Amino acid sequence: MPIDILLALSVFSFVTSVTPGPNNLMLLASGVNFGFRRTIPHMLGIGSGFGFLLLAVGFGLGEILDRAPMLFLAIKVCGAAYLLWLAWRIAQSGPLEARQSGARPMRFLEATAFQWVNPKGWVMAIGAMAVYVDPGKYALSVMLVAAIFVAIGVPAISLWTGMGVGLRRFLDRPAALRIFNWTMALLLVASLWPMLR
Repeated sequence: MPIDILLALSVFSFVTSVTPGPNNLMLLASGVNFGFRRTIPHMLGIGSGFGFLLLAVGFGLGEILDRAPMLFLAIKVCGAAYLLWLAWRIAQSGPLEARQSGARPMRFLEATAFQWVNPKGWVMAIGAMAVYVDPGKYALSVMLVAAIFVAIGVPAISLWTGMGVGLRRFLDRPAALRIFNWTMALLLVASLWPMLR
């Protein structure tokens, strides 16, 4: 892959990974509610799940979805329903000291599986494969796109968890935390709008 394409892909992967979307809003809320260390499996699950999604799209799933728009619609609907459920869970999160009572951050496999119903993830994966894959070296460039997204994406999304951890000290009052969690839940629901139109 020529260096100019590699640089463009790196910028694309950073910008699309670091901008607001369902994953990053959930990481921000998890950073506030559970801290950085407990959110690491969630972040790694996003990276691995999105890497697998990129590979699947690159090696043919994208074309299948292009030919079967009802299947793509079903994925969007499932993703929207799951996001609404996650938003409800975030909204119902309790005070910081009550977290030990069973509330937990998203697990690695849950975050990995979520990428398959994340509308923003599908848009990013299809866009990346359409623009940055070299038809002359197809398999190698598909794997390179996925590797670059994982290598750049995981540090980029960790910034959101870090921001959440930084906000913790301002949210030690139950009322402030409740407002934050409801705001995050509403933003998560709002993040669906551009992807479901």
